[in-house]
Amino acid sequence: MADSLRAFVRTVPVIAAAVLVGCSGGGFLPFGEGPHSMSSQRLASIVNLQSKVNHVDPKLVKAVIAIESGGDPSAVSTAGAMGLMQLMPGTARAYGVANPWDPEQNVAGGAKALGVLLREYNGNISLALAAYNAGSGAVARYKGIPPYAETGAYVSSVLSLYNAPARR
Repeated sequence: MADSLRAFVRTVPVIAAAVLVGCSGGGFLPFGEGPHSMSSQRLASIVNLQSKVNHVDPKLVKAVIAIESGGDPSAVSTAGAMGLMQLMPGTARAYGVANPWDPEQNVAGGAKALGVLLREYNGNISLALAAYNAGSGAVARYKGIPPYAETGAYVSSVLSLYNAPARR
């Protein structure tokens, strides 16, 4: 009970911030165009541009988006992560994302973070994904993928999508 109350109390300010900064809605907000109005072509264009700029495989960015938010630019986690790539407020600030609900800014910040992590871990995608999910500190502390069920499942899910044959 106390955990659910804490999660609620953490989520309310995020929802209020979403309203104030112009979250597109659709995920849980009853107004705005919503996530389904963003065409797959627009998302692909954003992903391709930001992947190129940040030297990250666009297929990896697409896999992260699919697992993080299901492609919903208005997604908010109970921990307060926002948008397509589920940026935490500190991560958004660190990567120059003023509006995490803006798909272009969100993907730019997330792709930049992934690029930094891939360089930090010498191209090791599994470690970069573990750090994206659990933080670089956890990866350093455990000298590899942390033994957290959520992180293990996250890395496995993203890699499954990333390594899946391309659809035609």
